[in-house]
Amino acid sequence: MVGGRSRARPPRQLTDDPEAWPQQPAADPAAEAVRHISRALAGALDERGLSLRAAAEGSGVNRQAIADLLAGLSWPDVATVARLAAFTGGGLWPPQRGTDCTAKH
Repeated sequence: MVGGRSRARPPRQLTDDPEAWPQQPAADPAAEAVRHISRALAGALDERGLSLRAAAEGSGVNRQAIADLLAGLSWPDVATVARLAAFTGGGLWPPQRGTDCTAKH
């Protein structure tokens, strides 16, 4: 399901195996972008030993919004991604050259 109607379903539902989110690639380019952002954010939080609460407090993004992004249940807006990227100090999108979006974190 590629196209504008795909946003009626959460990104994880646009993969062949939603239970494998975020390891399961998505054919939909927007869902694939969210998958990459989710994986990059999870890796950044894990590297720094940060909880969702700490990420929310530090970034100004609602904790549930972060949890939903990580779980592939929401379509984050640009402001959310920008705030999380600034907080983590890393590029969450676009993928950095040499980054493997299919590798497990």
